[in-house]
Parts: sequence; C-alpha cells; structure tokens
Amino acid sequence: MKVIDLINKNKKTAFSYEILPPLKGTGIDKVYQTIEDLREFDPQYINITTHRSEHVYRDLGNGLFQRDKLRRRPGTVAVAAAIQNKYNIKVVPHLLCSGFTREETEYVLLDLQFLGITDLLVLRGDKARHESVFTPEENGYHHAIELQEQINQFNKGIFVDGSEMKVTATPFSYGVACYPERHEEAPNLESDIYWLKKKVEAGAEYAVTQLFYDNKKYFDFVEKVRKEGIDIPIIPGIKPFKRLAHLSMLPKTFRTDLPEELTKEVLTCKTDKEAQQVGIEWCVAQCKELIAHGVPSIHFYSVAAVDSIREIAKIIY
Repeated sequence: MKVIDLINKNKKTAFSYEILPPLKGTGIDKVYQTIEDLREFDPQYINITTHRSEHVYRDLGNGLFQRDKLRRRPGTVAVAAAIQNKYNIKVVPHLLCSGFTREETEYVLLDLQFLGITDLLVLRGDKARHESVFTPEENGYHHAIELQEQINQFNKGIFVDGSEMKVTATPFSYGVACYPERHEEAPNLESDIYWLKKKVEAGAEYAVTQLFYDNKKYFDFVEKVRKEGIDIPIIPGIKPFKRLAHLSMLPKTFRTDLPEELTKEVLTCKTDKEAQQVGIEWCVAQCKELIAHGVPSIHFYSVAAVDSIREIAKIIY
C-alpha cells in the first residue's frame, strides 16, 4: 500500500515522522530507539533523510583552511530497508538532486526497487555549505521536477541513457515539499505555488510542508493552492520548539516566522527545559487545531525532539 493510500484510508489524522540516518561509525541503535519511543502511536510511515557529501575544511592556523576530505551521512537505503524489515512500517527515503548525478540516482532507484521500497519524497535539497547559490552536480539536476521526470521515465522502464529495462517492477510513487511561507529562493509565494502545481502535474501524490508555527499561514496556503486547482493532500510538517536558542535559529535556518504569542512565552523562560515545555504546549494546541480542521496527517520533524514529540503524541493520539 502506498503512502497516499495509507493517508487516505485513515479515518483520523495519521501520524508520521522523519529521522536521520546515523553518522558514520555510530551504529543504528539510536534510530531503533527513536522508533521504539514512538511506535505506540501507530506511525503510518517513517521518512529517512538523505544528505549530500560535504567537504570538511581543516584550519591551518594561519588564517587559511585546507579542503581535507568528504563527509557524508551514509546509509539511507540500508537504514530504510532495516526499519521496514524489523518493524514492518512503511519507509519513505528522500531522493535529492543536491549532491547526486543522474546515474547515481538511477542506482539508488534500482537498489530501492530490489528491496521493495517504492515510496519516495522527492526534493531538490539544500545547497552545499560552501556555496552561495545551489549548484547541481555535473550531469545532475537543478530542480525537483527534473528528478520527478527521471523517476517517471524509470517507472516506464526507461533508463537515463534511453535504453529500456528488460524487466520492470512496482513503480515508484512520491510526494514533494511545499512552503507555506515560501521557499527562501522564491521571489514570492505565488511563484512557489506555481511550481508546486507543476510538481503535481508531473506526478506528485501529496506534499509535506516546511515546518511552521502559525497555523493561519498553513490554512491560508492550503486555501490558495486549492484555488489553483491543486487537490493533493497538503501535510503539515511540525517541529516542537525546544531551546531558547531557537528564537534566533529557527527563523534564520528555516525562514519561518515565530508568532508573537509564542515568542513572548519563550522570553519568560530561564532555561531550555522551560522553553521545551512551552514548545510542547504550543505544539499540542497547534496540532489540536490542525486535527479539528481535518488535516489528513501530521508529519513531525524529530531531530533532537523525540522526547517532545512523544509527550505531544500522548495527548493528541
């Protein structure tokens, strides 16, 4: 059953979340612990992030830095397979333009198909840390919609070089990202919605939002996309506020506005623990309102927030 089917069959708002593969050498136990902590809330699927390789720069001590080595977070395909095998929960690995060539993408698709993993979240991905603007790999893609086109051709049994597969298997289905407060590189929200519509026309079955803290922005966004004829599920992406430093970090990193009421409450906190409790209470209220409006699913960004998500899920699920 595809993710879109799992979402549509649920009579109540579905629960899902995202995890990171472990860093090289750290093992998979922490990933399993996250799943154990959250499995009682019946997750319909788990997203597995993918990360491009990054160069590590070594400080030479004279004001100069030397590009030293490549570092990547390995194991997206293997972690997805391990989770699906161990827990029998639908997994959704991310597929990126960023850091990957067309041929590398093709081999990822082949590996996933061999493993029976046929749901994806298709993303452009972030620019590398050393880049001022996003730069694709040589023979890579600038935009997620180009990656969708490769997947669509793969589903038809056609490789990137134009040759035909001798044997085809279950086709991939996929979701995409969307931005209630617009993507940082988009000139305006209307442009963002235009490209979301193009992604839907290219085959996206649902969209997951960037994190947000003001439900009105989500509701306004959904109203606007519906007026443009976009009728796929728009799944709210939620991350609990947790630390005092998030007051400045979240707007800077994710280009999201923090509501004045939330900001005022956090400013009264003296410790991260107090800020975390404010974040839990805010998120519970946020999720209850989303559920009351009949959202098909709530997708949690769990990085460094599993304990908060567990407390929230106990109340809303």
